[in-house]
Amino acid sequence: MYNNLDNQPRLQRPPLVPQPDPFSNVFYGAGSGLIRDGLGAYGERFLGSSSEFMQSNISWYFSNPQYYFQVNNQYVRNKLKVILFPFLHRGHWTRITDHVGTRLSYKPPIYDINAPDLYIPLMAFGTYVVLAGFTLGLHGKFSPEALSMQVSRGLFGWAFEVMLLKGLMYYLGSSESPLLDMVAYGGYPFVGISLGVLVRLVWSYALYFVMPLGCISMGIFLVKTMKRVLFTEMRTYDRHSSRQHYLLLFIAMIQFPLFYWLCKIGA
Repeated sequence: MYNNLDNQPRLQRPPLVPQPDPFSNVFYGAGSGLIRDGLGAYGERFLGSSSEFMQSNISWYFSNPQYYFQVNNQYVRNKLKVILFPFLHRGHWTRITDHVGTRLSYKPPIYDINAPDLYIPLMAFGTYVVLAGFTLGLHGKFSPEALSMQVSRGLFGWAFEVMLLKGLMYYLGSSESPLLDMVAYGGYPFVGISLGVLVRLVWSYALYFVMPLGCISMGIFLVKTMKRVLFTEMRTYDRHSSRQHYLLLFIAMIQFPLFYWLCKIGA
């Protein structure tokens, strides 16, 4: 009898269909509206968008933060070459535009060597922190407080570079450049700074040979990049003004004390 029961077909339960939660839909719609309103009210203040082109890209940058992390190995290698040896870069310095639906935007870094990214700056800053810990340990000065102080110095140097670049754009009569672009450009110096700290671990006097080369390379890179931003990505820029030459030269010269201050770890 039990065998016959086991052989009988069993009834299957219908699959459970998740019911939509009306409260979640209400909150989602309200949250989306708040985000859109916030972008419209404060997007221009933080990213800058006086031109029609930048106005169409503010919400796109916020809704697509992965744009700055769309990189691959080939891009990273080529970008590092451009950062460390900008005088050998034979290509153009302008960014490649792209049409996303009805919106005109820029191609991501994986397709454009001149596009800013946040992957290299973050990795370079992390490398700088690790090398700073090794340096403090070799000098017998390692402690959580000392490493934390060095991290704070690095973040301060990064923020100073960003404010300097953003202030340059504002002083020249426009604030159209997105803030995240300036954060990326301000983080690229940590590539040369990390290289300087690394060679100092091998030979302390090598820093005085590598640091000038790194400062000159970063100065050339930033000057070329800021010129491109001024001439091709801004509309309210006064092309006949001579102020940009002195300000770009100042940005190039400020790299020397910044590199020296951040490379002298444990001194």
